[in-house]
Amino acid sequence: MKIAVVILNWNGEKLLEQFLPSIVQYSQEATVYVADNASTDDSISYIKAFFPTVKIIKNESNLGFAEGYNEALKGVDAELFALVNSDIEVTENWLKPILNTFEKEPKTAIIQPKILDYKNKEYFEYAGAAGGFTDKYGYMFCRGRIFETLEKDNGQYDDNCEIFWASGACFFIRSSVYKELKGFDGDFFAHQEEIDLCWRAFNKGHIIKYNSESVVYHVGGATLQQGNSMKTFLNFRNSLLMLVKNLPKNQLFPVISIRLVLDGIAGIQFLLQGKFKHLLAILKAHFEFYRLFSNNYKKRDQFQSNKYYKVKSIVYLYFIKKIKVFSNIFATTK
Repeated sequence: MKIAVVILNWNGEKLLEQFLPSIVQYSQEATVYVADNASTDDSISYIKAFFPTVKIIKNESNLGFAEGYNEALKGVDAELFALVNSDIEVTENWLKPILNTFEKEPKTAIIQPKILDYKNKEYFEYAGAAGGFTDKYGYMFCRGRIFETLEKDNGQYDDNCEIFWASGACFFIRSSVYKELKGFDGDFFAHQEEIDLCWRAFNKGHIIKYNSESVVYHVGGATLQQGNSMKTFLNFRNSLLMLVKNLPKNQLFPVISIRLVLDGIAGIQFLLQGKFKHLLAILKAHFEFYRLFSNNYKKRDQFQSNKYYKVKSIVYLYFIKKIKVFSNIFATTK
């Protein structure tokens, strides 16, 4: 199968210097692209000088993650897209297990590899870990990561299984499915757009899988640090927009109403902690959500599955029941 590895870049010369070599070295089966979001540093000249085999796609402006990929992929001819963050280190033979799965399983549309922490390689990384799930209220968690708790990789997730969402840090998708879904939602700009795409794929009956035989290491937060108020804004706003688009109709308003209350509680916590920028980010996110509500409601497909969540409230299980490990959560809910 023809596969394209596409790295989105914006002023990331230092990251390219650090991580592009491993991708080029271990991706013999693929054509490697760098899609540049109008960088003003020396990213392009660096690629041309040191990696002449890497193809460069130039976007006219910084379109963010969502539209940046949408625009770049218009010119990429491949059966499979591997969308890889610029702060990912890949390992030898990382593509072979993914290719084998796509070849053997025609109904599998999206795959995520095992994502470990580049800075602490024995542990799973926040953005995706060993595959993602959601609770009823749209709070995302992973095998190997629940909120801020990261598990050590002891082989407990060395399997290949169905998941609900795959991380955009290293995201494999059939190009036909990407086009069917019309790519990422440009309204999101960045953060959670891959979860929205996976949810839309799930609603259409596509299968999303995790493959532990493919291993990558992710720095995480290289573009926006975890404590950045812009990240807070994007996460709160995009999470609400995603619910509007993908929740089943009978749960849409009840779930969103509860989420708005829980967001308010999160805002109070930021206030008590003196994190005023993050409180303002939540307020801004809600105003933006109301402004964009009508437009995003129109994006709803004809069918939304009621079987999108595994547990009712990961917030309750984690903060009240003090259950921090993925396997314990599901043992508790049996």
